[in-house]
Amino acid sequence: MKLSELKTGETGVIVKVLGHGGFRKRIIEMGFIKGKTVEVLLNAPLQDPVKYKIMGYEVSLRHSEADQIEVLSEEEARALESGGDGADRNDAVVAAQDDSTDKELTPEELSDAARRKRRSINVALVGNPNCGKTSLFNFASGAHERVGNYSGVTVDAKVGRAEYEGYEFNLVDLPGTYSLSAYSPEELYVRKQLVDETPDVVINVIDSSNLERNLYLTTQLIDMHIRMVCALNMFDETEQRGDHVDYQQLSQLFGAPMVPTVFTNGRGVQELFRQVIAVYEGKEDESPKFRHIHINHGHEIEYGIREMQEHLKKYPELCRRYSTRYLAIKLLEHDKDVEQLVRPLDDSAEIFQHRDKAAARVKEETGNDSETAIMDAKYGFIHGALEEAEFSTGDKKDTYQTTHLIDRILTNKYLGFPIFFLILLVMFTATFVIGQYPMDWIEAGVGWLGDFISTYMPAGPVKDMLVDGVIGGVGAVIVFLPQILILYFFISYMEDSGYMSRAAFIMDRLMHKMGLHGKSFIPLIMGFGCNVPAVMATRTIESRRSRLITMLILPLMSCSARLPIYVMITGSFFALKYRSLAMLSLYVIGVLMAVVMSRLFSAFVVKGEDTPFVMELPPYRFPTWKAIGRHTWEKGKQYLRKMGGIILVASIIVWALGYFPLPDNPDMDKQARQEQSFIGRIGKTVEPVFRPQGFDWKLDVGLLTGVAAKEIVASTMGVLYSNDDSFSDDNGYSSETGKYSKLHKLITKDVASLHGISYEEAEPVATLTAFSFLLFVLLYFPCIATIAAIKGETGSWGWALFAAGYTTVLAWVVSAVVFQVGMLFI
Repeated sequence: MKLSELKTGETGVIVKVLGHGGFRKRIIEMGFIKGKTVEVLLNAPLQDPVKYKIMGYEVSLRHSEADQIEVLSEEEARALESGGDGADRNDAVVAAQDDSTDKELTPEELSDAARRKRRSINVALVGNPNCGKTSLFNFASGAHERVGNYSGVTVDAKVGRAEYEGYEFNLVDLPGTYSLSAYSPEELYVRKQLVDETPDVVINVIDSSNLERNLYLTTQLIDMHIRMVCALNMFDETEQRGDHVDYQQLSQLFGAPMVPTVFTNGRGVQELFRQVIAVYEGKEDESPKFRHIHINHGHEIEYGIREMQEHLKKYPELCRRYSTRYLAIKLLEHDKDVEQLVRPLDDSAEIFQHRDKAAARVKEETGNDSETAIMDAKYGFIHGALEEAEFSTGDKKDTYQTTHLIDRILTNKYLGFPIFFLILLVMFTATFVIGQYPMDWIEAGVGWLGDFISTYMPAGPVKDMLVDGVIGGVGAVIVFLPQILILYFFISYMEDSGYMSRAAFIMDRLMHKMGLHGKSFIPLIMGFGCNVPAVMATRTIESRRSRLITMLILPLMSCSARLPIYVMITGSFFALKYRSLAMLSLYVIGVLMAVVMSRLFSAFVVKGEDTPFVMELPPYRFPTWKAIGRHTWEKGKQYLRKMGGIILVASIIVWALGYFPLPDNPDMDKQARQEQSFIGRIGKTVEPVFRPQGFDWKLDVGLLTGVAAKEIVASTMGVLYSNDDSFSDDNGYSSETGKYSKLHKLITKDVASLHGISYEEAEPVATLTAFSFLLFVLLYFPCIATIAAIKGETGSWGWALFAAGYTTVLAWVVSAVVFQVGMLFI
């Protein structure tokens, strides 16, 4: 609990002081030290500030300041002693009241309980992409992990736990970022987490084979005045290359411990945690390796920083959350987020005036803007520190030698594309061919469960709901799990090995013409298999703009669930020699519409400049099978968790609409029941809306059921027209040609009736109607699972509903135009 929550007369022991920088240092200097007992004496007449007694003297703090001090109350200590975690104050109080053997704790017992409580350290892992942060997280946390998709953001942060020497480490693996500028969603998110959820200690993971670039982020963390330990990761590669650096000297120069590590085998991890404990328990400036330094940015910038700090320090609430020096530097960098933060302040005009004055002097003196001058100063400091630490690059082994040899083949002007498409072919062949075997086993298991319930459960709506709604719905999700896992196995391997960056490198020029990023190509290709994992794969795209446009056009990629519908309609209305052409035309039209919509979205909907294509091409590394397995299973779990629930609910709703109201005649066949059900009535109600496409109510009902999952469309139409739901099982043309000719006759008959023409005259109209229907199925509302995935990745129902809305409008317009123009030639 917080010190501000203690009531008058209550006592607590200080567990930790939150906040950072000057505010935290000042509070500690006043005697609010871990393990010390503090007593609440009285509140001021207006309830703020509050007088406390600590270390034999009395001191007052405001509520907002006391809110930054974590304490352990007697009730919490008693709950902790009795085996609870004391996390909830109310639970602790109830436990205390109910305990008949309740006795007052001695100061020693209270301090002991506080000592145990404070041995919980919140640690954030921060570093560049490809520096090995996740390897540390996986090595340290083992199986104790969960993925926290924080609301309103498009990135994930893994949360895990580790224990060492009696301390518990709550680890948060933040997304990889090159800096803390307001440049990409990842950078903003990491910055927000460090401010809003200030960790006790930050582990800054550094790729020691690329020290100078990685240390730039370290200098920004120093500006934030955050307690930090640096892990010089991949140290084995620098040793093999023959690099030399005096990391002890580097520790002193940066004021943060530097620990050589190799996270793939655990080297240095224990020492790293030992240093985290030392920094957590120690006092700033006690050691040369744990001190706050100021990086000198040049006299004009430093003067401007001091001028702005004088104003910023007047606002205690601001000082508690931010280092004023950090805010001043960000203002000189013209950071939009910080400008927005400062603008409401009373003297913001003076602050901006000091900023502009300093920036003008820097421009006059150096010829550069203040942001460039700050970056130059940071790299100058890094360069000087590395020189002082006697850093030198060895030549025993060229880390990039193997990489350059592989790149000569994989990114070759003539071989690059064929190899890339061959890899895609292998990936999708493995996904859909190898994945088919476990899919069949799961499908058989789901079928057996449905049959078992059908056999042994009494007839009625509950049994029908379980068999057709719950088992059918959940089965539709679980059956795709093997394909999802195989697909993500390949993607994880390509990401971890470094090939994904090369794929983006190869495809970027083509994608850029569509207003997209090179990395958009992989999710778009995946969309032909299943839109759900494809949407989830867009998180590999750093640019939010490109990521959003890719997600919006993904539903136009014809997924495998639409295949049974294509087979059913083309098999019924097109001669054998034209079927392949008709099928291919659908995929081509989908791709062309995706290109058109991508251009429109990038020009009018998702505006703003895209992040430039500055992408690291890391050296090829062969990931461990354990790491690949972990990533694959983690993504599989996300798929089940995100998609399972919404598919289940949607399937039950669609089942209920097709099942109720119950018919008066229990022997009524499926076809008649569908017609008199709620969904049949809805289909007849919306029939006028789809008249421009030539659709009757039966086709409308088929489209409505496809909202839940496209697989349902084929079986629904089969039932409505011919009382045959086996069409959904056809991924290839069935040998049962009779059912296709039967469907052809029934749809043609309905078209003749709808237009008031003879059966013979209706033949070409029915074929045109069928093709318009296929276009509508190709382009309209993606399944609910895809909408849920878009919502999950964007953090917004707005974009998810926009994707659902625009695809349906597009489908309506395209299919209506094709039908109406086609009718002119019939």
